[in-house]
Amino acid sequence: MINLIQKYFPKITEKQTNRFAKLPELYAQWNEKINVVSRKDIDSLLEKHVLHSLGIAKVMQFTPTTKILDIGTGGGFPGIPLAILFPESQFTLVDSIGKKIKVVNEIAQYLELANVTGVNARAENIVEKFDFVVSRAVTQMPIFMSWIKGKFLSKNNNSLRNGVLYLKGGDLTEELKNFPAAKIFDLKDYFDEEFFITKKVVYIKNMH
Repeated sequence: MINLIQKYFPKITEKQTNRFAKLPELYAQWNEKINVVSRKDIDSLLEKHVLHSLGIAKVMQFTPTTKILDIGTGGGFPGIPLAILFPESQFTLVDSIGKKIKVVNEIAQYLELANVTGVNARAENIVEKFDFVVSRAVTQMPIFMSWIKGKFLSKNNNSLRNGVLYLKGGDLTEELKNFPAAKIFDLKDYFDEEFFITKKVVYIKNMH
């Protein structure tokens, strides 16, 4: 199955390939103890979780030293796959459920991902500032945007201005009506699998 990742990211190193290859077994083991991935998805982890997370990388190639906050990371998505792909960027993975963050930190440690920090906290209580905030459908966009006010660094170091990269599916018309500047990237333009037909990355640049 690892060839699924290599198909879309042919330049990944042997070290990155090995880390991606370990994820299905690692998550299967952890899932026995703590439910971090839906049971029905565990067999298609590389497609529905890892490759889905990497959809953000098709939209944005993070430069070294970029700081990324992953809100509502659960078991580490999209943060851990992105951290494997961008080893020189710094990822802070936040979830309000402590046992999920335990899994994140254990997996990061096992894979020797020095660029991952798991934090058990509510998004609103994070005081640090970041270049980008990423997430995977944790809540409706207006609520999400209220959580991350004031969390952005003012200097831009990437091809897109600092802002939000949010993985979402389905019809977003209603949800994004108050965000006219939102840009939508369809993942079906990047990935062939049927799973991605309705999946999108929503980019909203920081306005402050």
